[in-house]
Amino acid sequence: MHQASENTPAAQPQQLSDADQARVDGFLERGVNATDRRPFRPILLIFLLMAVVAGFSLLSQGVAKWSGVY
Repeated sequence: MHQASENTPAAQPQQLSDADQARVDGFLERGVNATDRRPFRPILLIFLLMAVVAGFSLLSQGVAKWSGVY
């Protein structure tokens, strides 16, 4: 008995013609796709966001004291 997933297009690898594969390879080797990038580090982004929020909080506290709100 065949499984249902064997007949789906996602289960079968799609083969490209040599010309199409050459076009895909050429596209991946030029422009922004050819640039080697460092891996994305979300922890660094979170710390940067926390620093910016803390900085704006301190700035707003300073402005409030300077203007006499506190």
